[in-house]
Amino acid sequence: MNKLADTIQKKPWLGWLLFLGTLGAVFLLGLFATSISERRLESKKSFEWITPIGEQESDSAVWGKNFPREYDSWKATQDTSFKSKYNGSTMIDMLEINPRLVVLWAGYGFSKDYNQGRGHYYSVTDIRNTLRTDETAPGTCWTCKSSNVPRLMNHLGVADFYKDTWMHLGPEITNAIGCLDCHDPKTLNLRISRPALVEAFQRQGNDIKKATHQEMRSLVCAQCHIEYYFKDDGKYLTLPWDRGTTVEAMEAYYDEYQFKDFTHKLSRTPIVKPQHPDWETFQLGIHAQRGLACADCHMPYRSEGGVKFSNHKVQSPLNNIANTCLVCHRESEETLRNSVYERQDKISELRTRAEDLLVRAHIEAKTAWDLGATTQEMEPILAFIRKAQWRWDFVAASHGASFHAPLESARILGNAIEQAGQARLSLVRVLSKHGKTDAVALPDISTKAKAQSYLGLDMPSLKKKKEAFRQETLPQWENKAN
Repeated sequence: MNKLADTIQKKPWLGWLLFLGTLGAVFLLGLFATSISERRLESKKSFEWITPIGEQESDSAVWGKNFPREYDSWKATQDTSFKSKYNGSTMIDMLEINPRLVVLWAGYGFSKDYNQGRGHYYSVTDIRNTLRTDETAPGTCWTCKSSNVPRLMNHLGVADFYKDTWMHLGPEITNAIGCLDCHDPKTLNLRISRPALVEAFQRQGNDIKKATHQEMRSLVCAQCHIEYYFKDDGKYLTLPWDRGTTVEAMEAYYDEYQFKDFTHKLSRTPIVKPQHPDWETFQLGIHAQRGLACADCHMPYRSEGGVKFSNHKVQSPLNNIANTCLVCHRESEETLRNSVYERQDKISELRTRAEDLLVRAHIEAKTAWDLGATTQEMEPILAFIRKAQWRWDFVAASHGASFHAPLESARILGNAIEQAGQARLSLVRVLSKHGKTDAVALPDISTKAKAQSYLGLDMPSLKKKKEAFRQETLPQWENKAN
């Protein structure tokens, strides 16, 4: 201490330097403390109610007055500019890209119109405009498209909502997928608003109310991103999970129930059309097995000031790698993106192989019927085709399967290829028996228009009818929404 005092006495400027340095350190510490206090205050303020939220408030804009960060990020789902190697958020005519799909879904609405889905912001708009919806559609078709659904189910009753018609409920559907679908308006906790998921858990002997918060960050997505069907005349939305959630378990359920979504127009096969078993395939992949939830990658956390919140711009993680993949992985963005594409490429290769075989099987089966094949001869063949198409479409309809569970997807597609091969091998024998010993010529289905023409679809008439519907009905529905 004496040395320091002596030094300062000899060099007075050093004392001033120490004084100013100490003053600066105290000032910075004060700023730091003030910043912490402000951040804590911001965090507390973010949960203060600005406006009350009703028990059945389906307008996300009302919620947004209390939670502007979440609401603004949700509105960003209207941005459809992102396009990856496979899909993205841009509207893509999938039948134009892959005309084989027209033949594979012959006799079903998807052969008329099938577009790559856009963001949640467009959930109502897109289902209104697709050629697959008309006056024959049940009310069940609205279930996963709007935050008005919980209110309508509460008002009408779940069974009566399903039994109603798409047209009759249409004017009441004014809001896209939003806050009420996943959050309790009183506690803000994640909750299940669609009864089909709760009922599926109950039939398995499980109580979904015991799910952890992390599990709920996937289960709220599983309300809609799952395989389901419309049961019996009441069109009651049901998940086929009674035997389990694997592709084989759900197939066994449908076979026992003798369910079919449609009879294939060419082969006469009773087909089950998977919807989008995203949650089921996700459970079989490495990310779910390591405890990640859907929201970790599709709705990553963000921080603004002292507030941490989930980014409600639900989108492909590939459009936000820095805040999704790089949270856990240490490779570069380019390396991670290419790793995803590599898996998608390999699954796409298997999908294409399965589609080629199935298209041929359907057309060859039609030829066999035309030549006089009997039901007894064709039944085993149709069973092979049914199994093959269920497996192919299970992967195809689960858009993220090639990334969520690439090994399981490859296994399922490999089995689809085997089943389709068995169908074609059996068809050779039947065709030969009925005098057809040379190869069945394939029609020109190189474009969507040619494939639809081959099936006899009158697309100009269908489009004209839909356009008339748009002009006469949609403006009334949209005016009510506004």
